[in-house]
Amino acid sequence: MNKSFLTLEDAKISNEFKRNGYVIRNIADKKALDYIQSKFVKLIKKNYKFEKSYSNEKIFNLIHKKIKKNQLNDFRLKIINQINKDENCRYSYFKVTKPHLEAIVGNELVMQKKINLSIQLPEDRDSLLPVHSDVWSGDSPFETVVWLPLVNCFKTKSMYILPANLINKFNKKISKKNYQNSEKVFQLIKRKVKWIKINYGQLLIFNQSLPHGNRVNRETETRWSLNCRFKNIFSPYGDKKIGEFFEPITLRAASEIGLKYKLPKMK
Repeated sequence: MNKSFLTLEDAKISNEFKRNGYVIRNIADKKALDYIQSKFVKLIKKNYKFEKSYSNEKIFNLIHKKIKKNQLNDFRLKIINQINKDENCRYSYFKVTKPHLEAIVGNELVMQKKINLSIQLPEDRDSLLPVHSDVWSGDSPFETVVWLPLVNCFKTKSMYILPANLINKFNKKISKKNYQNSEKVFQLIKRKVKWIKINYGQLLIFNQSLPHGNRVNRETETRWSLNCRFKNIFSPYGDKKIGEFFEPITLRAASEIGLKYKLPKMK
């Protein structure tokens, strides 16, 4: 097919996603992002006191001065459980990514029921996410991750991805040799991965089939990021099922009617 039915912007983001395996875009709704950030700040301030002069950015970046490493996971779970109780947070999360996500995945979507939160303190080895591809553990290759930073992320304060144009060569290498652990896999690709540089007010949409992860945060600031999976409601599912892990959010009228339709019995 020579003629594209996509808009120029949709075609641009689609081609970039296919070429790189990810795209970085400015968020689509600032009020929605501000709502999410304000909810986090309120919850943080319920647990820790800060000087009045501290900006929201400073509160996030310097949380490691308030919390001990052995307290981090309990604190993280407490915060994200409260966030997930607020349905407006999930709605706001969708709003910040809506046009970009629809250009890549389509407009009939299921969304992960619960948003995930990552907090990576400086020099914290317990917050590592070793190199992995989500499909290796049974997830659908049709799932797409929207990664939303609450702070500016760069170098080891961020995450890395193996670009899509290198995946075939990578797959051939690992199929020929039995790599016993994730560290050996990372050493294989460490000079090829792309470290994501992204600021607050931007978002990352990436193909979770690509190897990705993080390392020890060697920067002087704490990384806060959210992630949530989306997919087309009619695309194949892996271990994460609709109703259990995913929830329909933008099912259209014709699809609803079609799913409910029953052919009448003819005599």
